[in-house]
Amino acid sequence: MYTDSHCHLNFPQLQSRMSEIRQDMQTAQVTRALLISTQLETFEDVHGLAMAYDNFWCTAGVHPDEDQVQEPTLDDLLRIGQRPKVVGIGETGLDYYRLGDRSVADMEWQRQRFRLHIRAARQLNLPLVIHTRSASADTLAILKEEGENGLAGSVGGVFHCFTETAEVAKAALELGFYISFSGILTFKNASDLRDIVSWMPLDRMLIETDSPYLAPAPHRGKTNDPSLVPWVARQIASLRQLEDHEIGALTSANFDRLFKRVLS
Repeated sequence: MYTDSHCHLNFPQLQSRMSEIRQDMQTAQVTRALLISTQLETFEDVHGLAMAYDNFWCTAGVHPDEDQVQEPTLDDLLRIGQRPKVVGIGETGLDYYRLGDRSVADMEWQRQRFRLHIRAARQLNLPLVIHTRSASADTLAILKEEGENGLAGSVGGVFHCFTETAEVAKAALELGFYISFSGILTFKNASDLRDIVSWMPLDRMLIETDSPYLAPAPHRGKTNDPSLVPWVARQIASLRQLEDHEIGALTSANFDRLFKRVLS
């Protein structure tokens, strides 16, 4: 019934509990999960899990925050993006939240990495999994510059773990992207996000855990895993005056539609 559209099950604190997590998913009626790549060095672990279980899929990419890792080339992304059960490119995007003593100008390496991911996605005809934090203007601008304008030939994708403004949400939707909400939606200080959920089209919405992070209330502070994604659906259902299972079915259908070119 429920699909976790973004999780990191290769992280040690989750991979070591795989049998338990899969049993908890079954109990919670979480039938599928998309495992997200963040480094070339750990891609084989992510892909191995996707290949080991018939209800797991994965992406290929290098997270924008990863600055002490192997830098991907376009050939790298094209090569791993063609592997079985790889259904998207990312997570990719821009993150200016932790600049430290660097300037935005110093992050050109990140912008170039993002462009490579977009080009790989377009060559492979795979959707993008977008991470953006404190960098939404540049994220949207680069997508447009690389041809992601919501028109024919665009691959689209999803803005995952959305925490941006209503204006950014509208811009992402105009470009043909989906928007995914995490456990943050259940936090007391997330009223702006709940406002976005109250108006955005239900047919462009996904749910996720981003586990092991961001466990939803009432589990906040604990290690997150895909079995807790129904709590995100429950919050959306309350805001839209629907039943939990209806949101589960809607967001699962959206997941199918976004990844329809390769999901099987």
